[in-house]
Amino acid sequence: MSVIGELFLEFALLSLVAFGGATALLPELHRVVVENHHWLDDTTFTHLYAIAQAAPGPNVLVVTLIGWEVAGLPGALAATLAMCLPMSVIIYLLIDRWEGFAGKRWQKAISLGVAPLAVGLIFSGATLIAQAASFGWAAWAVVVATVVANLRTKLHPLWFIVTGAVLGLSGLT
Repeated sequence: MSVIGELFLEFALLSLVAFGGATALLPELHRVVVENHHWLDDTTFTHLYAIAQAAPGPNVLVVTLIGWEVAGLPGALAATLAMCLPMSVIIYLLIDRWEGFAGKRWQKAISLGVAPLAVGLIFSGATLIAQAASFGWAAWAVVVATVVANLRTKLHPLWFIVTGAVLGLSGLT
């Protein structure tokens, strides 16, 4: 199978478990792209994720960048289409039935069960990126302080981003 075909197949399969979006898939994306296929190395993977997060737009942009890096424009198109199309078709076909079951116990259970799954997947992705970035004790202290401050104050999140940027530029983290 060609690299384009492999990209499409791997990302289409990943799209079926993308609870929480593409960011929630980071550990599995890393495993597939870096460890299994060796299409990218750790550093390139981390850089592409950073670029995707810095750019405006949806989180799925990381998939497009991975596809671009692996196989150029055809790879970018295949990866993006594979990540978006399968679940979109499934949702389109099932949304009327899902709405028809509104209020049923099992539907509420599924809805409640998906939320912790998404949080766990996103947390594992954040951990992967932190490990790749070689977080030291100062960076972890900033993370903890940010979480505590965010939970206890009503400051706008941009203040936390600015503070982190200043600490990073000053070399403290």
